[in-house]
Order: sequence, then C-alpha cells, then structure tokens
Amino acid sequence: MDPFRRAQIILLCDLCKTAHLQSHCERCDINLCQTCVGKHLSDSSIRHKVVLYKYRKSLNYSTCPHHADELCKHYCEKCDIPVCSTCVSSSKHEGHDMSDILEKLSTKTESLQKDLDELETRIYPRYEEMASVVQTEKAQLETNYGELTTIADQQGELLHREITAIVNQRKSDIQEMKNKHLSTLNKNTEEITQKMAELKQIMSDLKSILKSNDVSLTSTYKSRNSEFRTLPPKVRVTVPSFSAQKINKDQLNGMFGSLSPLSINTEHGDTIKSAEAVSSPSVKPLLDEPRLTATIDTGYNRLYSVSCLSEDQVWTCGPLNKTMNLLNLQSELLTSIQTKSGNAPEDIAVTRDGDLVYTDDIYRAINLIKNKQIQTVITLQGWYPLSVCSTASDDLLVTMVSDDVKQSKVVRYSGSTEKQSIQFDDQGRPLYSSGDMNYLSENKNLDICVADGGASAVVVVNQSGKLRFRYTGHPSNTEQSFYPHGITTDSQSHILTADWYSNRIHILDQDGQFLRYIHCGLEFPLGLCVDIRDNLFVAEHVTAKVKKIQYL
Repeated sequence: MDPFRRAQIILLCDLCKTAHLQSHCERCDINLCQTCVGKHLSDSSIRHKVVLYKYRKSLNYSTCPHHADELCKHYCEKCDIPVCSTCVSSSKHEGHDMSDILEKLSTKTESLQKDLDELETRIYPRYEEMASVVQTEKAQLETNYGELTTIADQQGELLHREITAIVNQRKSDIQEMKNKHLSTLNKNTEEITQKMAELKQIMSDLKSILKSNDVSLTSTYKSRNSEFRTLPPKVRVTVPSFSAQKINKDQLNGMFGSLSPLSINTEHGDTIKSAEAVSSPSVKPLLDEPRLTATIDTGYNRLYSVSCLSEDQVWTCGPLNKTMNLLNLQSELLTSIQTKSGNAPEDIAVTRDGDLVYTDDIYRAINLIKNKQIQTVITLQGWYPLSVCSTASDDLLVTMVSDDVKQSKVVRYSGSTEKQSIQFDDQGRPLYSSGDMNYLSENKNLDICVADGGASAVVVVNQSGKLRFRYTGHPSNTEQSFYPHGITTDSQSHILTADWYSNRIHILDQDGQFLRYIHCGLEFPLGLCVDIRDNLFVAEHVTAKVKKIQYL
C-alpha cells in the first residue's frame, strides 16, 4: 500500500465497525466509539476499565512456550500459568478451570495496585518513622552511655579514695610501731652503755690498786662483781607482721555496683508486644497470675512498714506502737524492740549487715539497732525524717520535710556524714511535693525511686540526682486516682509501688513503663519489700497483716 494512503487509514470501533474510535477498554482489550462505550459498560458482569484511546496501555501477550506461533490468551487456574488455545484443548490441561487472560490480568492488576497503595501510604511511612526513631536513639547513645561511664568513674574515684585512706592509715600504724620499737631499743642501749661505763671505771681502779701495793686501798676495796654478773634485762621486740587478706573479687565487684541487664525487646507490628528478653539467662518473667503464698498477722492495730530480714522473717512497725517486731511466716514473734524515745517509728529498713534502722520524726533522729543496742546515728536540724532505705553501698537514703512543711528532699548519708542532697531539677524546680512524700527505694541501676503521694506520682532520679521520669499511673486509667505509698525494687530492676486507694500494686520496668497490676485481694496496701528471691511482702494498713506474694 502507498505510504500516503496508509497514513490516511481511520481506526474504527471494534463493536459497530463504522464510527471512529475514541476509547479503549483495558479490561476487554477492545476499541470503542463514543456511542458504544455506554453499551459496552452496560455489561455489569465485568469490571470494565475504559480510558481514552491515547492513554491506553498496550497489552503484550506472552508467546506460548510450547506452541511458538500462538499467544497465551487464556489462564489455567489449577496450573496458575498463562496458556494458548492449543494448550487449553490438550490433555495436559484437561478438566482444568480456564479464565480469560484479560480477566486474570485485571484481577492481578487490582491486587498489585492495592499492594502499591498500602506500601506507599501505610507501610513505607512506618518504616521511615521507625528509621527516624532508631537514628534519634543512636544519636543519644554517646550521651546515655557517657553518663554511665561518668558514674563508673565517680564510683571508681570513691573506691580509690577509700583504699588510699586505708593504705595511708596502715602506713601510719607501721611508722608508729617502728618509732616505738626504736625508742625501746634506744632505752635498752642507754642502760647497757651506762653499765659498761661503770665496769670500765672499776677495772681501771683495780689495776691501779694492784700496781700500788697500797695496804689501805687493798683492804678497803669492796667487790661489785656479783652485782654485774646479772646482766641488764634483754629487751625482745617482735616486728609485727602484716596479714594480707585475699581480695574477694566478687565481693569487691558487688561493692562497686552493678549494671542492670541490657534489655533488648522486639516489638511486633501495631500490637507492640515485647518479646522475651535475651540479655541474660537470669531474667525472670512475670507470672500471668501472681500467687499469695503466706499471710502474717502482726497483732498491730494498724500497720505502716515491713522490711525483709530473710525469706521467712520480716521486721514490722505501726503508727500506734512504740515497738518494732520481728515475725516469721507463721506469725510468731521472734524479737521485739522498743524505740529509744518511746515514740512510734516513722519507718524502718534493714541494712546490708542485717541491722535495723528506724526514723523518729518527733526527735528528728535516725537510729541504728545493732545487737539490740540503739544508737542515734543522725540528728537533724530544721527537718523531720520520714522514710529510710539502705543502699547497695551501705549508705542510707532518707526522705525528709522542712519544719514549715513547705520543702521536701532526699538526703544520702554515709554513716553520719551527709554525702548528697536531692531537692531540685535542672531548672531549679522542686522534684517532690511538700510534706507528703512516702517511701523510697534504690533500684539495681542505682536510680532513686520515691513514692510521692502529694504529687500522685512515682518520681525517679538517677544516682546523681537528675530527674529520669515521673510515673502518674496507667495511661488508660483516667477515672481512678493514683496515690502511690509503698515502693520497692527487685533483682530485675522492676519498680513496684502500692496504690493505696485502688488496692493494688503497679509493676513498672526501670524506665517507668507499666507492665501489670498485682491484686491478690489486697486491702489498703502501704509498705512494701522484696526478699532475695524476689518474693513481695505487702503491709496492709487496716488489717495489719503482711501478705507474701510470688509474682515472678
């Protein structure tokens, strides 16, 4: 055909064969005129996709791999492959369900478009968000781990100072012993030298008498030999020895302090469920249902505090009693000690050595009971002591309120020496409410956790006193008030706090994330403590009972 004539060919509608085409149905691969579009779309059994002809997508049929001269215009549902007409009639596909390749393509195209839409609008943005969060966390690594390193350095300096002080004291003792030894030997030398001088004089006199043959001198001579036959006392001084003790590395490591396990959790999709921690084989999972394992009747009218001496012995105290009682799990009274002043103790705590410490807010004193003897360790001026806890380094942490009940703070003591005062945040604002601070506890990561009832919050600062977070109750619980009173921590760095009005215990991780509640029929829970096996002891205020609960 002449090229010019070919250029003048007009494309016609595939249905009416007379009108000029304007549209194309991609679903049916057919060209349509304006009139036939409506007729074509009237067939509602097929989801047509009609576009302007110039915007059509050309369909590339695949060539049949078994019949090279045929195109695959059918689709075998069972074999899940495109096939040609010859394949359809072959025995290989006999009895198989066949569909039109265009219909299959349309379905596949819709599925692909849905996938693309979901990837673009939902999935990929979430990945971008996660990547951004990870980048932010990576940017904070230097700061966070730098703080840990600083704390380790500070602890090392403290340990070095203590060791240096001990070494210097031993050197001083050695020098003092040496001086005494030398003084004793000098005194002994002087005595011997004096006797030797006398002997020399006597020997000289005797020689003179013998040479003189003088009867008078010879007759008046009195012998002193018997006096000198007894030698002066011989002083024996034994040089002291140094009994060097073998350094217990485990004990030294424990004194230095420990790092909490690196907790690596994997979150699955939108459910954000934490996977089992993989950081340490000593991780103890929380029980789905905590169990009440023992109940101790203290005999008090009301109960304040409980502090564990062992797995089966606890110290207790109440607001109406001037005695502190040691009880076993059978509610048997083992020891009872009356306070020094006769006032009811404000709080009690057991030290690492197993001694008992209690606060006396009336006399503004912190007292230590050792071998049943009470000694006042600290007396405050201008402040009333409230709660007390013993730390891993054997320091005491004490919450206290000012005389005018307008200020509160936490103070760390080593013996009777104040080492640290924690009262304000970095902006100079009070960390704690005035006058209504309750109990406190040191966590395994050395955070200081305070149950601040006045603020309806658990306030947690790090070892340096810098605010880490405030926990104000479960985020979903906006109807019930949150009044934390007792607080304690366990070997997993969990924070457990007693919610006084709601009759339950909140369990948090070390970063303040809520994990779960403990109920176990508790009534007005106040004081809390955990023993070495992570059993929880809860002091019930009104019933005056202590309940032992297994939750790990």
